[in-house]
Amino acid sequence: QGNLEESGGGLVEAGGSLNLSCVASGSLVSAWSMDWYRQAPGKQRELVGSISTRSTHTDPTYAESVKGRFTISRANAKNTILLQMKDLKPEDTAVYFCHMDGSRGLATLELWGQGTLVIVSA
Repeated sequence: QGNLEESGGGLVEAGGSLNLSCVASGSLVSAWSMDWYRQAPGKQRELVGSISTRSTHTDPTYAESVKGRFTISRANAKNTILLQMKDLKPEDTAVYFCHMDGSRGLATLELWGQGTLVIVSA
């Protein structure tokens, strides 16, 4: 089994910053790529950004709505990524989910986290 856990959500004023982290754990679990998604109330889940965890030569990709404000990076710990959010706007309010494509032993593995709530007040 594998597990994906996000942390770092909370309440912040518009213009402020917040950092989220996501760690994949479990015996023999290895992440290939990890992503951040978000789902605002009444809206569909959307991709925020992605990063390869196998290659340090591949740059992260971002949704247009967060480019220049959000940064995804690999943490020193294995299977861990960070989402640094700055200049937050009320429309960034959402539950943020981490997603992973990888493997556990010889089998492929896809994981979703439970989500962490980010609220940006006007």
